[in-house]
Amino acid sequence: MDFEFTEEQEMLRRTVRKFTDEEIIPHIREWEEAGAFDPAIWQRLADLGLMGVCVPEEYGGSGMDYNSLAIVCEELERGDTAFRTAVSVHTGLNCMTLMQWGTEEQKQKFLTPQAKGEKIGAFGLTEPGAGSDVAALATTAVRDGDDYVLNGQKTWISLCDSADHFLVFAYTDKTKKHKGITAFIVERTRPGFSSKAIKGKYGIRSGNTGELFFEDVRIPAGNRLGEEGEGFKIAMSALDNGRFTVAAGACGLIQACLEASVKYCRERETFGKPIGDHQLVKRMLANMEAGYQMSRLLVYRAGELKNKGIRNTRETSLAKWQACDFANQAADDAFQIHGAYGYSDDYPVARFLRNSKAPVIYEGTREIHTLMQADYVLGNREDRPLNRMLPAWPFS
Repeated sequence: MDFEFTEEQEMLRRTVRKFTDEEIIPHIREWEEAGAFDPAIWQRLADLGLMGVCVPEEYGGSGMDYNSLAIVCEELERGDTAFRTAVSVHTGLNCMTLMQWGTEEQKQKFLTPQAKGEKIGAFGLTEPGAGSDVAALATTAVRDGDDYVLNGQKTWISLCDSADHFLVFAYTDKTKKHKGITAFIVERTRPGFSSKAIKGKYGIRSGNTGELFFEDVRIPAGNRLGEEGEGFKIAMSALDNGRFTVAAGACGLIQACLEASVKYCRERETFGKPIGDHQLVKRMLANMEAGYQMSRLLVYRAGELKNKGIRNTRETSLAKWQACDFANQAADDAFQIHGAYGYSDDYPVARFLRNSKAPVIYEGTREIHTLMQADYVLGNREDRPLNRMLPAWPFS
């Protein structure tokens, strides 16, 4: 395998890093206090071609490969998790799912404006009583002529107040359990739709997260994604893409922890020498570096399988689990290295620690991924090609 970036990928990395250093990091404290980032960031992401980085050019995207998406996510989360989350949800969970499951008409109507950055996409699966247990969904969609009537509630939805289009999952036949779940594209402008932000989050404070409400929302049958009963399969394939972006972002958080810790180690002295000369501090730095390198290998392995059009649920699960755990540990170690100053907003490590926890939970808790990996090892689980795979790269 070739682990070197192409010239195009290296240029992309430098571009996103410059954007992060100049347009995110200087403002993040202000945005955290406000509980939201400047919405003008969306246009800047679109100007750089990052809203549809791995969407084919024919649908308004940049046509880059899936590992280029990983580069974008890593560099954005090096700045702050909220911005990687925005790209993860818009591109990983929404756009890539439309690429895989959408009809040509749906791609033209929804995917193209999203890839261009004219519209923002989001994903609505989690409910107050349904997280890891997807089959516990309470939201329903009842067929009524040429429409479906949607009723229910979603929670912990990223971009709840920002997105224009939502991929929403609802039961069309509860008697069939998870095989009775169907996916829909829901536009914010539909009567009966509303959203509400969740305030007082522990981390990712500059990101928009909240609830969605559906009260007799009429959805045209043409907005159904896939067939009736394919919703669970569509949701799981979407999570393969979302988890990939989360894992890539975790690499960026580890990198940020390393940068902040190395800088502090060179500035702070104890017992007559720089703290970086103490062996236990060196161990924490070494563990961060090891976690970073191992996580990137897992991420780019999964990305290469995506490039080849091969199902990668197992590989993506492992990358997400390990990278997020490594990032959580790196943030804890970075906080420890900073000692009392870790509590100060003059240093970024408290924010890193707060932000590192959510990815260990969302898009599959570490416990869910632990069970998945054990079942693969035991032979209780295997991946079969889906009837609609994500398109291989280069796109034809």
